[in-house]
Amino acid sequence: MTVERLETCCFTIPTDETESDGTLEWSSTTIVVVEAVGGGRRGIGWTYAPEAAGGVVNELLAPRVAGRSLDDLGALWLELGAALRNAGRPGVAFCALSAVDLALWDLRARLLDVPLATLVPAVHDRVAVYGSGGFCSYADERLAEQLGGWVTQGLERVKMKLGREPARDPRRLTVAREAIGDAELMVDANGAFGVKEAIRWAKRYVDEWDVRWFEEPVSSADAKGLRRVRDDSRLEVAAGEYAYVLADFRNLLGSVDCLQVDVTRCGGISGLLRVNGLAAAHGLDLSGHCAPQLSAHALCAVDRLRHLEYFHDHVRVESMLFDGVLTPVDGALVPDRSRPGNGLELKRADAQRWAA
Repeated sequence: MTVERLETCCFTIPTDETESDGTLEWSSTTIVVVEAVGGGRRGIGWTYAPEAAGGVVNELLAPRVAGRSLDDLGALWLELGAALRNAGRPGVAFCALSAVDLALWDLRARLLDVPLATLVPAVHDRVAVYGSGGFCSYADERLAEQLGGWVTQGLERVKMKLGREPARDPRRLTVAREAIGDAELMVDANGAFGVKEAIRWAKRYVDEWDVRWFEEPVSSADAKGLRRVRDDSRLEVAAGEYAYVLADFRNLLGSVDCLQVDVTRCGGISGLLRVNGLAAAHGLDLSGHCAPQLSAHALCAVDRLRHLEYFHDHVRVESMLFDGVLTPVDGALVPDRSRPGNGLELKRADAQRWAA
């Protein structure tokens, strides 16, 4: 039960078309994969971050992991976090730690020959998902096809991006509502609005399109602004996807109705368990952000689990790179308990075409 070494690789995969949200546009997705090797098995973890995250793994984390016992994951996680002090823990460095921690948990489960969902302190056997995409760059036809398609597949909630060109949003929201019928409609501005502007839009979202969830109406760094939007609107306000260390999550307490957590940013499973404790202590639900194939097992350990973001880009990338991916069943991802660890295997030959 010791780790021999860590191996890293990086892949950049073009999107199926140019995508944008309220504050950013992109045409590719980069994933840094970490494999923990030991006992003849390989544990897999990853993060969606620049290639530099792999450099952090190789330079600062891998030397401290080699030869360590997998029975000491808690102590090792704290030690690795301390080693990142001068690199700047929030951001790329914690993405690197997240990928390593996920790989270590997966390796431990594989060596014990148990599914990862039984190794974490699971309180759920499935994770409800919502369809996420609806990019600002989409034509109306593509928007309707994507969101309506998820509802047809049995997903009860869908989320779209807005705020990039607010004048276009009323038409886009109408297209979305017509495509999904009575399903729950969620919106994400990615911090595109000011506080008063967000409050004005929030009223229209509820009155005209029956929107229930307003994600990052203002920057997630503006905790006071989030609180004002939450207090002055009838929508649930959510944020947390850009929270890394525990203090980032603590700073959002009292400002959101639902706290988001990204297992590839918050320090992996070890970090997630700490965020779960914080949320439970304050009576807050947690919603998983993206990376569905890693999150499906990990989020089973969340006490007040709301749901998981089934994000178009990550669904596509993970199905291209890994065997054993889960697909929604009755609106949820159900961990495969017949396979050890997270049940995934890297498609090495296929992945090489996108290698950095």
